Amino acid sequence: MERESLIKTALGKKRPDLVLKNGKVINVFTGEIVAADVAITQGVITGIGSYHGKTNIDLDGKYVAPGFINAHCHVESSMVPPPAYCIEELKWGVTTVITDPHEITNVAGGEGVQFMLDASEGLPMNYYVQLPSCVPATPFEHAGAEFTVEKMASFLKHPGVLGLGEMMNYPGISACDPQVMAKLELFADRVIDGHAPGISGNALQAYTAAGVRTDHESVTYEEALEKLRAGIAVLVREGSASKNLRDILTGVIENGIDTTNLAFCTDDKHLADIRREGTIHHNIKMAIALGMKPVTAIQMATINAARIYGLRGVGAAAVGYRADLVILHDLTELTVDEVYKDGKAYTEHATPRRGVNAGSAILHTVNLAPLEESSFALPEKEDYPVIQIIPGQIVTKIASVKARDVPKKLKSGELRKIAVIERHHATGNIGVGLIAGYGLTHGAVATTVAHDSHNLIVVGDNDADMLVAAQELERVQGGYTIVSDGKVDGTLVLPIGGLMSQDPAPALIENLDAMIEKAKKAGVREGIDPFITLSFMALPVIPEIRITDMGVFDVTKFEFVD
Repeated sequence: MERESLIKTALGKKRPDLVLKNGKVINVFTGEIVAADVAITQGVITGIGSYHGKTNIDLDGKYVAPGFINAHCHVESSMVPPPAYCIEELKWGVTTVITDPHEITNVAGGEGVQFMLDASEGLPMNYYVQLPSCVPATPFEHAGAEFTVEKMASFLKHPGVLGLGEMMNYPGISACDPQVMAKLELFADRVIDGHAPGISGNALQAYTAAGVRTDHESVTYEEALEKLRAGIAVLVREGSASKNLRDILTGVIENGIDTTNLAFCTDDKHLADIRREGTIHHNIKMAIALGMKPVTAIQMATINAARIYGLRGVGAAAVGYRADLVILHDLTELTVDEVYKDGKAYTEHATPRRGVNAGSAILHTVNLAPLEESSFALPEKEDYPVIQIIPGQIVTKIASVKARDVPKKLKSGELRKIAVIERHHATGNIGVGLIAGYGLTHGAVATTVAHDSHNLIVVGDNDADMLVAAQELERVQGGYTIVSDGKVDGTLVLPIGGLMSQDPAPALIENLDAMIEKAKKAGVREGIDPFITLSFMALPVIPEIRITDMGVFDVTKFEFVD
């Protein structure tokens, strides 16, 4: 908006386009709630005070908050592309998302990044991208592509690109690996996101020295506090599988820790969960229920995130800021009455549901080498490492079992086989191991959503069903499937990179709910998301033990288990 026009409107010499009258404005700068009108012209807030506009809407004492900011998410994890994802976020008051498209980039490289940027064009949402830093995530798995520093540089001028996505390669930082250093240098004047589960002491100091400024992997208050003390902004995560908010904020509240460098994020959250409870809206409600002052929680959801990422003109209900606003009926249930994006009332049914253009590199990504039942045989050993699932967390524990006890424990259900199959280039790579705590009475569950390289991952109690499950996902070019006694009990098709659906949100959610119900009936334990939990078992940067297409991997030692 032209500066002179903004000044005259703020002075009351020009009539605003719209005035939201008689509101209770949440001032995120002072922590106050102020009775005032909000004047809006050309999508910008032109005054907080007493105004009369061309159009006037009486809020009758409702609360006016800045639009919420999801400080770190992976849109692909919702299983829909940006247009459908943003519709769900907007309904709950999120007007800005900061997303790292490393899921699709691991599948399709730069074409995946471009696809997500193109799909976000023209949406009623501030859609920002942190370029993926680690594709492939590690040298201990095979991804679909490599996203080099040279390829990153070609995206720097895009207005939607903010900085560098989560730097998972701590060993590369500590060793000053030239490729890692080149990426850090390329983004030296931008925000670099971290990914530092369990890193502390001198290692954390070195991580910070590398230029990392955020982290979303803290699972305890103590871990979050050490990162805050190091100058790292802590993005408090509450997603579908990783639920860390309660532990972190309980400590923050009890100890009176300053919240300026805290913001909210979801990381990975399923669309059904977003539709049911929202994302950042849900985080704010949880924080308030734990005893945090409502305005403090809203600050974490707005101005804190904007400042952490250097976003100008968003995060506050103040003159000169974009008119991205959430009208709340109350500050306990946080009932959302209306959402404004750039001064326009957001209406779900008035928002176009447009499709996305995806080429062969995005739609044909599941390419398996020939498989047979013997492909799922365990390697011969005297002792086997076991991936022990921890309910409600994506971290795991290392257990072990004697080879002679494996058949008995498979039969009892205490153990299940787990395999990761390279699915991008039909290399034939396959890692086979054992997992505990998943459940599953009989059959197999498989998915092509397997962070971060997104190879095909399957769990089962018999090789025949595991084979059928893998073949089914190749047939449909990605998704979730459940198999028992050689028959497919259900499949959720995700053809966009093997990660996202082309179906409308209601149809996808209905199918997803049905798949989860089938998995539960098949014996997957309560407290375990059958597919999201499984998808993290192949991520060799989260302690303590994982499995990739190259074998079982000890994250604490950063080496394969012999």
